[in-house]
Amino acid sequence: MNKINKTIVTILRVTIGWHFLYEGWVKLSAEHWTAESYLSNTYGFLSGFYHWLAASPTMLQVVNFMNVWGLILIGLGLFTGLFSRLASLFGTLLLVLYYFAYPPFGVSLLGGDGTLYIVDKIFLEAVALVFLFFYAEKGYGLDEFLKLWKDLKIKLWKDLRKRPVAPEATTEAPSEVNTRREALKNLVTLPVLGFLGWSAHRSNQIYNVDVMSGATIQVNQVALSQLKGELPKGKIGNNEISRLIMGSNIMGGWSHSRDLIYTSSLMKAYNTEKKVFETLMLGEQAGINAINIAYPQIPIMVKYKKITGSKINVTTQVSVDEKNKDDIYDNVTQAVDNGIDMIQLQGNWCDWLVRDGKFDVIAGLMDRIRSHGVMAGMGAHTIDSLILCEEKGIIPDFYMKTMHHDNYWSAHPRENRKPFEVDGRLSRDHNQFHDNCFCPFPDRTVEFVNRVKIPVIGFKVLAAGAIYPKDGFNWAFENGADIICVGMFDFQLVDDVNICIDTLQNLKNRKREWYA
Repeated sequence: MNKINKTIVTILRVTIGWHFLYEGWVKLSAEHWTAESYLSNTYGFLSGFYHWLAASPTMLQVVNFMNVWGLILIGLGLFTGLFSRLASLFGTLLLVLYYFAYPPFGVSLLGGDGTLYIVDKIFLEAVALVFLFFYAEKGYGLDEFLKLWKDLKIKLWKDLRKRPVAPEATTEAPSEVNTRREALKNLVTLPVLGFLGWSAHRSNQIYNVDVMSGATIQVNQVALSQLKGELPKGKIGNNEISRLIMGSNIMGGWSHSRDLIYTSSLMKAYNTEKKVFETLMLGEQAGINAINIAYPQIPIMVKYKKITGSKINVTTQVSVDEKNKDDIYDNVTQAVDNGIDMIQLQGNWCDWLVRDGKFDVIAGLMDRIRSHGVMAGMGAHTIDSLILCEEKGIIPDFYMKTMHHDNYWSAHPRENRKPFEVDGRLSRDHNQFHDNCFCPFPDRTVEFVNRVKIPVIGFKVLAAGAIYPKDGFNWAFENGADIICVGMFDFQLVDDVNICIDTLQNLKNRKREWYA
């Protein structure tokens, strides 16, 4: 039974030791590895501490060094069984730091490891190390080898003192033979370590990069440390909002990819819930303090704010449920109950209601939103919707209007564009609308925006990726947008913030006053 216990403890200790050792070795081998991104994206009640570490170049260097060599030394200690109790203690402390960087509690968080709540692989590994620290049996390893060797030397020394003359017998005592056999057993982890190390090194030589390790996955993105300054803010009512806000297509997977049928699925596959949360946190750290979301995305934003404690300003788009005889504006009530900061009539719905002459429904929606003390917005794709509502005396607290030029390849000819065509129906004719142009009348849009005296948030300013940010941002701001809403992947965020800062600092042709 003793040998079984010893073997089980050895397997457990060696397994965890290899995990630590390999993680450290991969980070050491990766070029320019840094913990900055890991620390910058942390959430939870200790996030301020981790963000402070990431923000200080000196502390970041210390963290990088201690992280890499801590993993390696702890891994070696556990694997070889050398100072294994000490390695178990420091391994537990390191895992505690990892655990509270991304704590899976408060609300269950769906990540790459499955649906987690309190217990994750870090938690389990920490529990195992606590067990190894307190359990008397340490398994086979160099600690036991050194102890046996020390005991053997003490025994030989005592024997020599008792018998100064060498004994005539040449046969070793059975106890000494057993002791040496036990000593050799404690060296068994060394050849195993050698084999695993050689195998890992050979694999790295063949495949160059260990693509499954987070330490080596790097996207060509600008780091937070390269921010050019603070993103300017505007104000809608009592809501102070950054002049660049996030769009919600990363959550919904709406890529607006013209005739490419796979990109929406690809967007959804990349933007898992965990990735969405990481993107939102990165955006906030870069200075973006607001997001515009679709009504079905309210639950995920509630979850995000609960987990992270975020104060991000949320504007939600709402529709009208004309089938609900009791309350066609129930979307508004639900949005308010979920703590939404501003509410806006969704662009397609505004276009449809105006097209069908249902101005009373739009006016009623504005009144319902304002009755809750919330700023009421009106979105649209075609400028006719906003113009006709204005003529009917329906003026919101802010406009949400598509604002992009049409000087890009996939825009269909101006003479073929029609009001209200951005409604989801896609033509098979290349010269007609096919999810390719969202501000069909840019000149009329600019004329309208420049004469209205309420805040305007421009969205689809890049025509869903057809226009480069530097060009799209400048066009929207110069032509009157007070704030722009942009869909961004995580690896684009910091760069887009820098472009926005540069654009606002160098605007030359803006004529309209800032109304936000």
